[in-house]
Amino acid sequence: MKETRPWLVLAICCTSIFLVGMDTTVVNIALPSIAGDLGLDTGRLQWVVDAYTLVLASLLITSGALADKLGRRRVFRFGLVLFAIGSAACALAPGAGTLVAARVIQGVGGSMLSPVALAIVVSAITDARRRAQAIGVWAAVFGLSMAAGPVLGGVLTGGPGWRTVFWANLPIIAVVLVLTAFFVPESRSPRARSLDVPGQLLLIAMVGGTVAALIEGPVFWWVAGLATVLFISVESARAEPLMDLSLFRRPAFVAAVGSAVLMFVALSVTLLLGSLYLQLARGMSPLAAGLTTLPMAVAATVLAPYSGYLTGRVGPRFPLRLAGIFTFAGGLILIGLSDRTGVPVLLLAHLLLGVGVGFANAPITNTAVSGLPPSRSGVAGGIASTSRQVGTALGVALGGAFIGTAAPAGVALGDAGPAALAEATRPGWVLVAGCGLVVALAARAAPAMDRKPPRDRHRPPVPPGVMIAETAA
Repeated sequence: MKETRPWLVLAICCTSIFLVGMDTTVVNIALPSIAGDLGLDTGRLQWVVDAYTLVLASLLITSGALADKLGRRRVFRFGLVLFAIGSAACALAPGAGTLVAARVIQGVGGSMLSPVALAIVVSAITDARRRAQAIGVWAAVFGLSMAAGPVLGGVLTGGPGWRTVFWANLPIIAVVLVLTAFFVPESRSPRARSLDVPGQLLLIAMVGGTVAALIEGPVFWWVAGLATVLFISVESARAEPLMDLSLFRRPAFVAAVGSAVLMFVALSVTLLLGSLYLQLARGMSPLAAGLTTLPMAVAATVLAPYSGYLTGRVGPRFPLRLAGIFTFAGGLILIGLSDRTGVPVLLLAHLLLGVGVGFANAPITNTAVSGLPPSRSGVAGGIASTSRQVGTALGVALGGAFIGTAAPAGVALGDAGPAALAEATRPGWVLVAGCGLVVALAARAAPAMDRKPPRDRHRPPVPPGVMIAETAA
């Protein structure tokens, strides 16, 4: 019988979630180096990022349900192994096909780490107050991983090369695997949800078809449209669906899901276009490009805990409105971007966008679950988490479509010229500003003050820490 050391368990799980979040954004800075080494065009570069985020988005809910059935520690360890295999395959990839396939393996492994690790923390820390503190640490680490990815990517790519971005995962995973074997106890849900295989396959087709339509061409809109119709039909008829579609009848929930998608569209467009612009149009090294995003990383990390505090004090409407306003301001500054825009302007824009990201996550999750009984809050939080990854995948697809206009077929992106590359990014900054504006307006649908959720008639009251944990995944 393993001795449970709650804060060590939290550290182990936070390390895993740092890897998952970091690998969502760390590759952006390495894209020009990857393109030059492997000879990739814009479309293939988009898939290098989206193959990971698309799979991660599609499998989050199912991986959580699988861990509840088979054991969280078991699925967590399997996810670590898959993530390590995918990372090694990425580092060794000789071409685009292998690299994209390896990113898919990483995504499958990552989907078994994000929700499962949080469930492990919840089961290991039984005191409600300490559990709430642990979840605050968890949220801060995840925010740090997403924002710090480009900086770390710049350090690694600018030194040994882009393959080091993936090799660096392996020693960390090895340590986490050893510590998990000794200190993480096994746990299961007393009432595990049934697996919805048809819904899961249709969700993959729906999200994947949409992303493919944006990257490869409009023919895939038929795939996305048909999958969406079938998904709604199948999920509406199931007793335990992958997604509870009745939640979308609540304006506050729709606002939360929409805000999650839009905020992460804005973030991923910023990281993709910013990385390509700074290195290809401005001639910066990967390290210099990564450091240019540092204000975003700092602002997002510092403000994420304060956003949670503010949400608890005044409700989610005000911090969500701030997230939209600052995102709008950051995008607005860059709409006139040229190949001679001053570095102080770039730093200010990244700072404002980082403030927007920092304020976003806590009110989005709070709005998604506000007014719901505990039996439905976990599903609502899971959908909100999935929406963030869907937004990331869509943002990369859209950003790639914008930057691709600078290079006609057969012309390498780096040969397009600084002025053409800078001009090609401008629709992306319009999109970023537009996302922020819509989020600011959608904040009106969020409750001004946090409402106490009604008690589920069929279940006993759940301690507050459990409810918070279920919705923070």
